[in-house]
Amino acid sequence: MTAGLPPRWLRRCLRDPLWVPVALLLGVLFAVLGALAWLDGWLIRLARPVSGKLWRVAWLAATYLALDLVMLLGCFWLWLAQPVRRVAWQPAHQSLLRWCLDRMLVASEALVGYTVLLDRPLPPPRPDSPVPLLVLARHAGPGDSVTLVHLIASKLDRCPRVVLKAALQWDPGLDVVLNRLRAYFVPSRSGAGEDRTEPLAELASGLDGNDALLLFPEGGNWTPRRHRRAVRRLWRAGRRRAARRAQANSHVLPPRPGGALACLRARPDAEVLVVAHAGLDSLVSPSLIWRALPLEDRPMRISWWQQSGATIPADEAGQLEWLARQWDRIEQWVASHSR
Repeated sequence: MTAGLPPRWLRRCLRDPLWVPVALLLGVLFAVLGALAWLDGWLIRLARPVSGKLWRVAWLAATYLALDLVMLLGCFWLWLAQPVRRVAWQPAHQSLLRWCLDRMLVASEALVGYTVLLDRPLPPPRPDSPVPLLVLARHAGPGDSVTLVHLIASKLDRCPRVVLKAALQWDPGLDVVLNRLRAYFVPSRSGAGEDRTEPLAELASGLDGNDALLLFPEGGNWTPRRHRRAVRRLWRAGRRRAARRAQANSHVLPPRPGGALACLRARPDAEVLVVAHAGLDSLVSPSLIWRALPLEDRPMRISWWQQSGATIPADEAGQLEWLARQWDRIEQWVASHSR
């Protein structure tokens, strides 16, 4: 479980109602701070770096808080309306999440220059698809999770089922909407011998043709330090071939195969979409992000390739090699597109 995270009933009964006035107050404070920073730079007629960045970040934070409240209150309204109007539960929450992510990305582009460029259009939506989609993505740089969930919900028009860290449940809006969309929150700490692949396999087995399960097999955001630690861990474990491969693939972390393989075994019929991206991956700390703002000249570039699950080897050794080859391919693409 995640240390310090209250149980769900306490979050719903106490934390979530208290968050409404707190978020409103913080949103107003950030908006005022942004206005003062913008006015300061405008009055002095200087392109002051601190003022120019501060108002952008402050207004983006205010926008985030406002949209988080929209998600939280929207989920509350859907809960109230369900017994009376028989709301289509999953599609309604999918639409709410998509609407909020649309506005967040529009605000991010307007305020801090956050843009997304696709190598080519994503596959067209298949409203009557007989099989779900399994999305295996690289994890690096700020905002990649939000962007990929948005692409799944808007461009692919599928319901995003996301595997993400349980600590994100500290965010009330995300906590409610993603739990209702049956996300899987990976515990930050687990008991000895606890198997995390079983709930993932159970989640994958329950997917339908409207669903897309988003996994980050690396387990965390790529950073040079995490890459070095991963390589050392493989050498200490005596996995020399994997260590040499990881050492050569310096732009990605070696994938942790348990979750991905559990999902492939549970749904061998699924379509698999592998996603690579680059452009913001070198921004590995808040100070680097701050210095890079605004991001107009650093778009997040995304590439993808798709494969039918039926063409992936059925045995574990074959699946492990298949997954490693996908990360070799991501490495090659990222290396040619990194700044």
